[in-house]
Amino acid sequence: MPAAQAAIVDKLENAQGKSPIELLAVRPAPDGPQGQVIATVYVPAERKDFYDKKVHAYETQDQVKFERGPDKQYLTDADGNRIEKSRRPKNEALIASLDAVRLASLQSLFTDSGELPAAGQDVWWEVWLRPESRPIFEHAAARLNATVREHTVRFAEREVVLARMTRETLAQLIAHTDAVAELRLNRDTPSAFMDMDPTGQIEWVEDLLDRLTPPPADVPAVCLLDSGSMRMHPLIEPCLAAADHQAWRADWTPDDDGQWFGHGTEMSGLALYGDLTPLLLSNDPISPVHRLESVKILPDRGQNDPDLYGYITASAISVAEIQAPERQRVFCMPVTADGDHWRGRPSSWSAKVDDIAFGEGADQRLIAISAGNILDTYIAAEYLDQNDASGVENPAQAWNALTVGAVTDLCNFTDPAYEGWTAMAPAGDLSPCSRTSVTFNDDWPIKPEVVFEGGNQGVDPATAAGDHVDDLALLTTFHRPNERLLTVTGDTSAATALIARMGAQIFADHRNAWPETGRGLIVHAARWTDAMLNHLPAKPNQSHKRLLVRRYGYGVPDLERALLSASNDVTLIAERELQPFQTTDGKVKTREMILHDFPWPQAELEDLGDVVVRMRVTLSYFIEPNPGERGWTQKHKYASHGLRFAVKRAEESTDAFRRRINKAARDEEATGDLGGTEAGWFLGPRLRNKGSIHSDVWEGTAVDLASRHAIAVYPTGGWWRQKPRLGRADQAVRYSLIVSLEAQLDVDLYTPIITQIETEASIPIDV
Repeated sequence: MPAAQAAIVDKLENAQGKSPIELLAVRPAPDGPQGQVIATVYVPAERKDFYDKKVHAYETQDQVKFERGPDKQYLTDADGNRIEKSRRPKNEALIASLDAVRLASLQSLFTDSGELPAAGQDVWWEVWLRPESRPIFEHAAARLNATVREHTVRFAEREVVLARMTRETLAQLIAHTDAVAELRLNRDTPSAFMDMDPTGQIEWVEDLLDRLTPPPADVPAVCLLDSGSMRMHPLIEPCLAAADHQAWRADWTPDDDGQWFGHGTEMSGLALYGDLTPLLLSNDPISPVHRLESVKILPDRGQNDPDLYGYITASAISVAEIQAPERQRVFCMPVTADGDHWRGRPSSWSAKVDDIAFGEGADQRLIAISAGNILDTYIAAEYLDQNDASGVENPAQAWNALTVGAVTDLCNFTDPAYEGWTAMAPAGDLSPCSRTSVTFNDDWPIKPEVVFEGGNQGVDPATAAGDHVDDLALLTTFHRPNERLLTVTGDTSAATALIARMGAQIFADHRNAWPETGRGLIVHAARWTDAMLNHLPAKPNQSHKRLLVRRYGYGVPDLERALLSASNDVTLIAERELQPFQTTDGKVKTREMILHDFPWPQAELEDLGDVVVRMRVTLSYFIEPNPGERGWTQKHKYASHGLRFAVKRAEESTDAFRRRINKAARDEEATGDLGGTEAGWFLGPRLRNKGSIHSDVWEGTAVDLASRHAIAVYPTGGWWRQKPRLGRADQAVRYSLIVSLEAQLDVDLYTPIITQIETEASIPIDV
């Protein structure tokens, strides 16, 4: 900008007084003559007449310059009057330079190169905020259902946040607040790194390594069951010990150098670091709280025998556990086989996964499995219909596994080669590749239980079909580091690696937590996005809600939510053991329920009165499988047992509560009836009581919640009860019960809870 023009722009500011006038943004005029700029200025309401006064002075007052002599004195004429050098209107330099003045719009604050995104398209924006204006912006964004990332970058006069919304929503926000100083598109995508030559990638990776503190040997691990891992990669070697780098067969190399396109190494990078793009662009120290283990289960040549899939999985898990028997770990298996296996019915492989996770009731394991991918491309008009018609692949139907689907927030294009392309999936919705359990019979579990970032597809305007775009993928480690260090990946495999990473981070924070608890916390921390909920009508029925959970599971988990309890959002965890049945005189009967009387902040809730609050309950346990194609009648149930939870109603006595549970258990035992809807619960028993993890949300008034502090966990029938000859009826089982209270108001629910001690009682159940 020329010095004279810069001086004029500077005149737009006025820092005097308590309400300064602030220059927000300056950019070249897109359609104006050469050198013309557009300046955006913030004018406080109390100083809205500042420029009016300048214009009035321009119209009515002159600014006069007088001649000075050599001695710096003004020259005068014969009558003693000063001699004028020039006479100009006051404020002429400023006012004459203005072409037009109008209220600020989105376009006037947009300082990025290129065009604004297309109308109606959700994208991520870099929003540069004025000082102290973030609360105003976040409040307005929440009212408009826009997503704002918690992480910010602060400078002396600006705070930068990432927000996702359409240009129409952002324009509405700008029109009603004065928080935004400048707008840019978020351009943190992998394409810049993919365009680099190998030397450029090395420099970025070396910078990351300088900030890396390798994890100790005794921390939890993600154990990857895949095509192996290339340990010589500089980002993998610090976190994968040679002893933990193994293969199922002793005559296989553990390296990822075969026919699977480096899949295992790609998952290794995600399981350790997540998406590498933000890490490479930051200057922050990196200290992983978990390690990596790799057991290769895919051969370098040919294919495994499908009849051996279950055996190979069990053997590979044993290989890792023999090497480090005391280590806490999450098993990550982003490997599936074709087919949805008869709409959810067990296979020999999925049953073996259930058996491994159950571990004879004593050596339980948390196993994360990908839901499987839709491999064929399809046109954008078929999005979601294709997902709903494609069932999860084998062995993702396993009851005890944590099955992971893919969602995406990636929707920004930065590569100019893709001008005119659009993202197939809207931000916050299902990835185009992700499979579901919409076609499952209702007897089988909700799959996937959770979804996580798995990338998006671009829509080619020439064909209207989806295709891979680097901008819409995740950056990770490449399996031939002598060629280059970085590559992109995605789909449900990537989402599974990221969820396994979250599980290991949870175990690092809860070092004695059971696998049932790790799985439960991930599900409990999941939420449906606005994009998911927008598919529901204003008054959804059970069919609408069924589609929601069988497409998205329980939503997208959040690590911070899983780990922390804020004062007004508190989580309670109970890990307990229960004996569902007992043998008496040769007959097997249901034995007991556990009644948890949680330390509710009753007085605080009653003081809130009619304020709306939420209670979220998640019950996680493992079943012992009994596979075989025998009709899945009551006598030939697949699951050893079932557990259910019930919450005492506000008006119920303990005896009435117990009678209600006895009836519910009898009804399910006799007829398979899971119960209908129940006031306040979003899903209700009929939808949530599938598989071996159940989660639901109750919403009501605080005063009503105050007396709902008793939660019962009780058993239902299974083959342990129906087949006493197998000798399993008297076995105890474990479960994890997770309960959270959520209040929108700033009220302390945490302190009164920690001052109390949880009580529980084992009560006989009459079934």
